[in-house]
Amino acid sequence: MPENGRVSDVRHVLVLPDRDSAQDVAEELAGRFGVSEEPQLVRDALAGEDDAEDAQWLVVVEDPAGRLDASALDAFAAEYEGWLETP
Repeated sequence: MPENGRVSDVRHVLVLPDRDSAQDVAEELAGRFGVSEEPQLVRDALAGEDDAEDAQWLVVVEDPAGRLDASALDAFAAEYEGWLETP
């Protein structure tokens, strides 16, 4: 039985400290990484938090071809005080 090839990650999740940073990252992804599909912005409130100011924001980037470099995305998110979430 042939061995399956490596399945590429099809989604990257960047965690940002606030909505403004998440929007900036989402807007810059196309120019910097050639992302053609619009990233999804998701508010990620931590357990027990009612204040939107304390919420983290996620930028979800679809990558079905597996062409985006995870370390480059992590470094990019770090420029905005964020990080790339690892599975």
